[in-house]
Amino acid sequence: MRLSFSTCPNDTFIFHAMLHGRVDTEGLTFDVRLADVEELNRAAFAGEAEVTKLSCAACARVADRYSILDSGSALGRGNGPLLVAKSVRELSGDAQVAIPGRHTTAALLLRMAFPQASRLSEKLFSDIPQAVLQGSVDAGVLIHESRFTYRQQGLHLLADLGREWEKRSGLPIPLGCICIRKDADSEQRQAFGRTLRRSVDYALQNPAESRTFVKKYAHELSDDVIDRHIAMFVNGYTQSLGDEGRRAVAAIFDLAEARAAPDFV
Repeated sequence: MRLSFSTCPNDTFIFHAMLHGRVDTEGLTFDVRLADVEELNRAAFAGEAEVTKLSCAACARVADRYSILDSGSALGRGNGPLLVAKSVRELSGDAQVAIPGRHTTAALLLRMAFPQASRLSEKLFSDIPQAVLQGSVDAGVLIHESRFTYRQQGLHLLADLGREWEKRSGLPIPLGCICIRKDADSEQRQAFGRTLRRSVDYALQNPAESRTFVKKYAHELSDDVIDRHIAMFVNGYTQSLGDEGRRAVAAIFDLAEARAAPDFV
């Protein structure tokens, strides 16, 4: 199966076991591609991936072609994207804000919390802190490892966009999910879902085994940052979305004004 996921520690952590013979894959083999999540979003729009990590906001755009797997998602409370700047300031309507991709959940949550923010500049997530520090943008939305290191870089928090979502919805923040094409073989779809759940469970039970694989792709190599990242984004919702997780995904679809409701497998 063609499998695509991001280079971020939570993804490499959960996929390590199934790619390295630690769990039963039920005969499945994988052609793997790692890329930035916005690159994965755009590839899914083109229908290129069979199984892929997607921003939940982007998944809303391809709900007619992809189903969401019960395991592997990045949801939670207190782990949303952060809006930062060089100094504490009000975000004016003419401010230029760096976002980690137009189709990311982070960008959607920015538009929800700050509808006046219309000058958006797309950048690779890891380049955003430096763009803010250099003054090429007025503010930036941080995801992944950058949210753990921005203070040391001299940046200031303007808003926790995830907290705003939680206040309005009462639900966990649906950041990313693992999706599979609806036209994939039905038995393979089910086998992949079971394999991924085993891989997530193994990772949580044996967290040290994946460290070399995780560090190979991480943008921040500090063990402390990696540990905090995994602890924040890999949790019970990653093992299984459950009813609350599914409601959160449906709510983000509504925010994205999706034409189709999310389909889960």
